[in-house]
Amino acid sequence: MKITATHIGTATVLLEIGGLRLLTDPVFDPAPAEYRRDPVVLRSTVGPALAANRLPEVDGVLLSHDEHPDNLDATGRTLLAGRPVLTTVSGAARLGGGALGLAPWQTRTVTVGGRTVHVTGTPGEHGPVGDVTGFVVEVPGEEEAVYISGDTVHIPELDEIGRRFTIGTALLHLGAARIEAFGGGGLITMDAAQAVALTASLGARRVVPVHYTSWEHFTEGRRETVERFAAAGLANRLHWLTPGVAEVLD
Repeated sequence: MKITATHIGTATVLLEIGGLRLLTDPVFDPAPAEYRRDPVVLRSTVGPALAANRLPEVDGVLLSHDEHPDNLDATGRTLLAGRPVLTTVSGAARLGGGALGLAPWQTRTVTVGGRTVHVTGTPGEHGPVGDVTGFVVEVPGEEEAVYISGDTVHIPELDEIGRRFTIGTALLHLGAARIEAFGGGGLITMDAAQAVALTASLGARRVVPVHYTSWEHFTEGRRETVERFAAAGLANRLHWLTPGVAEVLD
């Protein structure tokens, strides 16, 4: 499957798939910024590579969850109105409007301007901090699909994805995020070791890391990911996007 991907920052990616533009986890506030919800304080360190007002027309939003500002911030919320938003079932209830909830393995069809994609929700576990979903995006007539993990650790249920779908490109939310106030500081997103295990299970040809920089609560970055994938003999699967630069992946 041919897609065009622009990594804007954190987990925010503009994807052109099957003729539709889909935006993931929109985060567009200027940085540095501080977000306080006692007892948690999240701090961003780097802003988006592309401002919200410079985006082309977006056909839909894939929102892994609505509760945390490193996945949906104030500016990002302004982009939800007037277009389909696929997210968690609980998130759709909170957001209202055009938001549609996806339970694990539930599929919804998005059609805009005569172009169609099918989006299936995938399981996720984001620690004790609320619901999360991932997504598998399919284009009718294409054999391969795109997987977007959302903010999750590697749980056994995710190994089912590789059995149900042929994944060509996987966008994995990494960063080994830890927040001491949540469950004693355990992982709430994948570290590099978990990403290696999930990559092997998915059988994906290409892995695009996102959600690994620009926030203080991320504890791993590019170096750790490169080292782990190399040690597992999977270095050739990694594909790093340059923030703000559109790249064709096929």
